[in-house]
Amino acid sequence: MARTLITSALPYINGIKHLGNLVGSQLPADLYARYRRARGDEVLFLCATDEHGTPAEIAAQKAGKPVAEYCAELHDIQAEIAAGFRLSFDHFGRSSSEQNKILTQHLATKLAESGLIEVIEETQVYSVTDGRFLPDRYIEGTCPNCGYESARGDQCDNCTKQLDPTDLINPHSTISGATDLETRATKHLYLKQSNMRGALSEWIESKTDWPVLTTSIAKKWLNDGDGLQDRGITRDLSWGVPVQYEGAPWTGMDGKVFYVWFDAPIEYIACGAEWAAKQGFDDAAWERWWRTDKGADDVRYVQFMGKDNVPFHTLSFPVTMLGSNEPWKMVDYIKSFNYLNYDGGQFSTSRGRGVFMDQALSILPPDYWRWWLLSHAPESSDSEFTWENFQSSVNKDLADVLGNFVSRITKFCRSKFGEEVPAGGDYGDQERALIADLTEKVADYQSHMDAIDVRKGANALRAIWVAGNEYLQSAAPWSTFKEDPELAAMQVRMGLNLIGLYARLSSPFIPDTSGKLHTALALDTLDWPEDVAASLASLTPGHGFVVPDNLFAKISDEDREGWQEKFAGVRS
Repeated sequence: MARTLITSALPYINGIKHLGNLVGSQLPADLYARYRRARGDEVLFLCATDEHGTPAEIAAQKAGKPVAEYCAELHDIQAEIAAGFRLSFDHFGRSSSEQNKILTQHLATKLAESGLIEVIEETQVYSVTDGRFLPDRYIEGTCPNCGYESARGDQCDNCTKQLDPTDLINPHSTISGATDLETRATKHLYLKQSNMRGALSEWIESKTDWPVLTTSIAKKWLNDGDGLQDRGITRDLSWGVPVQYEGAPWTGMDGKVFYVWFDAPIEYIACGAEWAAKQGFDDAAWERWWRTDKGADDVRYVQFMGKDNVPFHTLSFPVTMLGSNEPWKMVDYIKSFNYLNYDGGQFSTSRGRGVFMDQALSILPPDYWRWWLLSHAPESSDSEFTWENFQSSVNKDLADVLGNFVSRITKFCRSKFGEEVPAGGDYGDQERALIADLTEKVADYQSHMDAIDVRKGANALRAIWVAGNEYLQSAAPWSTFKEDPELAAMQVRMGLNLIGLYARLSSPFIPDTSGKLHTALALDTLDWPEDVAASLASLTPGHGFVVPDNLFAKISDEDREGWQEKFAGVRS
């Protein structure tokens, strides 16, 4: 049995994510996990909330709650929404877990032993009113280059000039508005990424099958300008993994935590440890997935993420893994995505623009959203969500092609033969031609799914649905019945078996709908149809079924217009 380890980029804790976040990592990861399970793989699919960093502290402060309590509440909310979209995580963990704390500190120690961590003294901006050092993006002022009054401490969004906080005119804290800012000396740990440039380059060059989007971003950060830079991996914060711990190879780091981008990817591994603990397993259960000396050498590890996360997963996290000189399982394939834009602009969490995951589920079932998002996944370029396109895709693909087929054949069978598979003649030339065509189409579908070509996979699945519709339209059992009821019975039997085939093949994309068909047809299993011909003969005469409820309601113009107006402005 093949073994596939899948991780999805960790959603940040401060609020509910929008559909662009969903399609950029978690949803395609779930598609692939479901597909690999259906093909018989042993799969471990892991994700977690990313809970450390300044934004979490500020969000908790605004909510009037202790940060630990706030993160626990938001984790539960995100887990519930993920379940609503049928994301089939084996474990949905938390980067604030004890397992991640232990592993982060362990790996930091190993990196220090490898000579890859250096203590650096630097000056940073301190807010007396806030009582804290301020990250660059929480300092705003007037840009000295263009005069833009809301330039951040790292960059001016108006003229794009790179800045230091001390460059700003009249700087203030965006947390409190305080202007009593001063520079103070502080010490931090730096990860000497530049020392690993050669090893990283060799590793990335060996990944000849990676998407161009992934490798181009990695090589840009590795080679452009001054190349890969050393990176600070600690912050002056209270919420996070403590930098000073028993056995730490440094002193004087009290009151500091590891930078969120250092500990968050480590949570992938720690999430496996959380999963094992929750299941009551020992460490060997997760180590066989993550350590090549404990059995992970035969694991294929696939990561899913948006393009903005690629540098950290192709450079920083691999530095941690390789630099530790321990036998960690390295990623085999990174599937990265461009951005999904919204109705002529961008999704915006801060401005509440677009459709957020909880809102989406409040107006339509998950399969509607899963189908549109996956069939329009932003793989080769950015893609755009428009309500007109969403309405058209749902109505044509789901309601007209799949839903209408199921409704027509089951209702016709009930009216002429009752609610059981009818007996009749054997499959003829038309049916054998259909089986041959579908065998090719299923092979095509599988090849795209194996390659994690999400949109091509969706198109191939739709082509399989269409082939059944074309058969039904051509065979026209409702006409055949008038002259040859036995021949019509055979055609209906083929139609019912096509529904069974669709239920099996469609489960990675639209699992709820597959489940409804599984129940309605009283299928033994939803096992993958490795033999199309056998699958199309599996429902035999006398097998009982029930006519399912309408699978997909069409989206009306009135609904579309109402939603378009509702989600145009600020989230209420």
